[in-house]
Amino acid sequence: MSGQQAMAKPIPRPHRLLSSNSNRYPLSKPWCLHACTPPHQCSRIIVLCVLNGGVDTSGRKEALRKLDLELERGNEREAFSIITSLQGKPGGLRGFGAARQVPQKIYSLEDLRLNKIDTTCLLSPVDTTLGGVRRNLQIAAVVGGVATWNTLGLNQSELLAILLAFLTLGTLDQVVNGGGVEALIVDTIGRFLSKKYRDRVAQHEAGHFLIAYLLGILPKGYTLSSLDALKKERTLNVQAGTAFVDFQFLEEVKSGKLSSGTLSNYSCIALAGVAAEYLLFGLAEGGLADIQQLDNLLKSLGFTQKKADSQIRWAVLNTITLLRRHEQARSKLAEAMDFSKSVGDCIDTIENELMNAMDI
Repeated sequence: MSGQQAMAKPIPRPHRLLSSNSNRYPLSKPWCLHACTPPHQCSRIIVLCVLNGGVDTSGRKEALRKLDLELERGNEREAFSIITSLQGKPGGLRGFGAARQVPQKIYSLEDLRLNKIDTTCLLSPVDTTLGGVRRNLQIAAVVGGVATWNTLGLNQSELLAILLAFLTLGTLDQVVNGGGVEALIVDTIGRFLSKKYRDRVAQHEAGHFLIAYLLGILPKGYTLSSLDALKKERTLNVQAGTAFVDFQFLEEVKSGKLSSGTLSNYSCIALAGVAAEYLLFGLAEGGLADIQQLDNLLKSLGFTQKKADSQIRWAVLNTITLLRRHEQARSKLAEAMDFSKSVGDCIDTIENELMNAMDI
């Protein structure tokens, strides 16, 4: 932040995003987002009611349990249908797709600074925690190698053979698993040694989850560690992540064009993790891949640098505005995710915090 803090000028009254048919951007190459299927009529009617001036949420809880079951089975259409059947109903889902957003227009860096946003601490994340773990592991490997050499009395040829074996294993990991084994080891040690790192990852993924939910994109699952990803997805090259049910995105990708509304949602969700870290810690460490994916998408759409900067600045302002507005919901959601709560339970946590909110 600069030494002198300028007073934040009020941002214009937010409004909904442009209609999804207002502008369409041609895609120059294939893109995908996790999952997607259109909603349809659900065979089960969810009954929600108001009793004695209080809202009965038992129907919501039952429906969210059914949501978890459908997501576990891979029935994303059924899951999305359940969500839409609860949307806007008393005791149902008040927050899903209901976010009041800032107007889409051209914002300068000065506009962001006046709203107390320093993009230099937000859009250039460097993971110092895991970087330190890697360096310490390398030092430990060298020290261990020297100790082994002295203890076992190995000659230079034997030591060289051992070093070559480790280098070969490391190269194979990079080629076959994309460095997945190394990531698994480093991430696991990082989580064990640093509570701050564990908290940062949970807050990062809670940012993705909450912003997607408020924009009407249904999360279908999440992981907070490489080990978690290995157990759930049988993959080695993922540290943490949140997947979504987004039928509109895939349908538009298939057509070769993205609507302005879909692009806006994607931009905000991509930046939500680094935005959450920035608000909590003053600096984003994770999320470099999120920013690179968004940058590559804008390039594939043929955006000039000026147009891409404008899109990103609006998305940063909109995302941080929503995260500031719903700070308590994000905090409670991160706690739920850290305890490995189901998607349905996470949604229920959000809705409990939004129950008395004056503004979504």
